[in-house]
Amino acid sequence: MKAIRQKTKVRAKHRSGRSNVRPIHLAFLLQDWEDAYNVGGMFRVADGCGSRELIFSGRTPSPPHPQIGVTSLGQHRRIPFRSFESNEAAAIALKAEGYALVAIEIAPEAVHYAEFDYPEKVCLVLGNEEKGIYGSVMAHCDACVYIPMLGKGRSLNVHVSAAVVAFRAVFPGSQG
Repeated sequence: MKAIRQKTKVRAKHRSGRSNVRPIHLAFLLQDWEDAYNVGGMFRVADGCGSRELIFSGRTPSPPHPQIGVTSLGQHRRIPFRSFESNEAAAIALKAEGYALVAIEIAPEAVHYAEFDYPEKVCLVLGNEEKGIYGSVMAHCDACVYIPMLGKGRSLNVHVSAAVVAFRAVFPGSQG
């Protein structure tokens, strides 16, 4: 009986946290990702922050890839996704659909992710795990944000970075 009450309390806590959510139309562009496990994790991030869809471009693996299902825990069946062969074509199409493209990248023009004012219709752009966002895609981005690092590593895992920034966009009043 105690476990049921604890689960009920957790669900109530989740529902109460939704009152701080900013109405936002959020999507993610996964540019040339190579690791299907990262894609699976991204489905979970997308579900957790209320994202509308995932957009895959280039070599990014897509369902029904078996490794995606392992890490997505079924979210790959809930979150809409679409694919583009060309990375740049994906960026152009998203701009035509009215998305502001915000790159998550270490770049000279980047703004601290917690200090950025996220547009109401935004697509967070996440680059290749090793090479980052390509210049052909970056040229179409409206802004760039970064996550400061305190350790020796240059960056977080790509889908972890997506989660940090997305939750800040969705919950702008939170501490970050």
